[in-house]
Amino acid sequence: MKTHNINEINGQQLFDGFLFGAKKIFDNQNYINKINVFPVADADTGTNLASTFRAIVETAEVVIHLKTTADSIADAALTGARGNSGIIFAQFLYGFSNELPDQESISVKEYAYSMQKAVRYAYEAVAHPVEGTIITVIREWADSFHDILEKEDDFYHFFQQSLKRAKVSLKQTTKKMEKLSKAKVVDAGALGFVNFIEGITEYFKTGEILDANELKAAVIEFNDEHIDHDDITFRYCTEALIKGENLSKEKLTSILAGFGNSTVIAGSKRKMRIHIHTDTPWLLFEKLSKTSTLLAQKVDDMVLQNEIASQPKNKIALVTDSSCDLPKAILEKYQIQVIPLNIHFGETFYLDGISIHPDQFYKKLDTSRIYPTTSQPSFKDFYNRYNYLSSHYDSIIGIQLSAKLSGTWQNSLNAANKVAEQTGKTIEVINSKKLSSALGLIVLRAARAIEQGKTHDEIVALLPSWSLKTKQLASTETMKYLIKSGRVNASRGIIGRLLRIKPMLEVNASGLVIPFAKPISSKKSRNLLFSEMASFVNGKKVWGYALAHAENPETVEWLTRRLETIIGKPPEFVYSITPALATHTGIGAISLALMLE
Repeated sequence: MKTHNINEINGQQLFDGFLFGAKKIFDNQNYINKINVFPVADADTGTNLASTFRAIVETAEVVIHLKTTADSIADAALTGARGNSGIIFAQFLYGFSNELPDQESISVKEYAYSMQKAVRYAYEAVAHPVEGTIITVIREWADSFHDILEKEDDFYHFFQQSLKRAKVSLKQTTKKMEKLSKAKVVDAGALGFVNFIEGITEYFKTGEILDANELKAAVIEFNDEHIDHDDITFRYCTEALIKGENLSKEKLTSILAGFGNSTVIAGSKRKMRIHIHTDTPWLLFEKLSKTSTLLAQKVDDMVLQNEIASQPKNKIALVTDSSCDLPKAILEKYQIQVIPLNIHFGETFYLDGISIHPDQFYKKLDTSRIYPTTSQPSFKDFYNRYNYLSSHYDSIIGIQLSAKLSGTWQNSLNAANKVAEQTGKTIEVINSKKLSSALGLIVLRAARAIEQGKTHDEIVALLPSWSLKTKQLASTETMKYLIKSGRVNASRGIIGRLLRIKPMLEVNASGLVIPFAKPISSKKSRNLLFSEMASFVNGKKVWGYALAHAENPETVEWLTRRLETIIGKPPEFVYSITPALATHTGIGAISLALMLE
């Protein structure tokens, strides 16, 4: 119990109070998710607020100097903010830190005045502020300070009294918005804010200290509720963290205006986070990249999330990565989950196939002064997806690109083991020993096996044999991209270019990419692709074949016609090589894969 007044706090105390606020949000995130109906009933406000505060707990640098700590908290919140409410919260914290005096400690009045001034920042973050939401409760909470400060100069009593006003404001949100009134709930984001104030109040009441390391281990929960299709005006919930010099909220608002709704912009002139619901995130990011550096992105398909939550087609979830080169129609038909690899043009970052499409990438490949690099999805990327899917499926199968070519499989495996341990769900992660069209064939065959009613164990047992039955060859039009990406030694590459070599590659049984042939013309290259696959078939029954290419439709059409004559059916799919792979193979490349029955 509280035994003495606290009239001033320093940076450590500020952070300790935030830890209590974070814990309250972690503890209540599932309920906050359940009552989430605005702006879209996507049941993720609790998850987003928890993710935002997880970033504060994990990355904020805490020192005695209060202003320094507050600045670090605000930066951590901005970097880790997710969703409408998370980004509004981050902007509010940025306003608070920006308005604080540069002191080691502050009084209750200085704290309160800075919070009051921060309200304006929260309102300015939202393109079209709606009353009856988190910003209303923040404002009405701050409006109560004047009367309280006339009587109180102690942090506990200040928060105790202002919390009462916040709770009244929260209750009134139901009456202020038709959606909330119809659902008979309060605003989810506003509830999260009140939970946060409750936590800080408890800290000043008890004087206890929470262990930040224990909070770092808090599980981010995902809700089972589905989204009403009427609420999905734009398909993709899209976010980005950007940096630049003299970033302008007005200019960003103008850029985002034509792309969708539910727009929120938070941050400073050097770093900002945006949130918008849009149908074309890849076009938005292309426009943003011309004025700023894209540091991080998140794109969630709300339609797919809704289908998984409300009507999953099977009891087994199927997960792969963006190197599979499967067309969108197939992914949607079988509800296949794709974890994107990462594309980097210097500091500018893209999600492979999601925030940059192949046609955009091919144009940038030859025009950018910086040659792109790629990186694998993180452990966290896989952990979040497996954690989410575990609440909707009985089991999960992950099929990743060759472990000899990327750390993607290892991160997927580590995340799967962690989620399986926490949830008790069965999750198997398979090293396909393939990539591109070959990986796509294996994933497609697994999807059809699930559709046909095969069990989890039966499919896992069959996957290694499907990989062995798959032959994959690739052709390139030039050695230029292999040299630039570091896949071929520069001195050897120069000789190859002089000899007009168009390298052909094979993905062998162990998952390594090895040299296959060195034709010196496109015609010889395509003839060799066909003859090798014809020899591989040699009268055997073919399950399916597929092609992926980087702007080489003529060769694809030529190969497809001839393969169909010996196989007796069209390819399972023809699609663009994803940017993460085209970085290494370049424009004109072909990936041809064939799987025997």
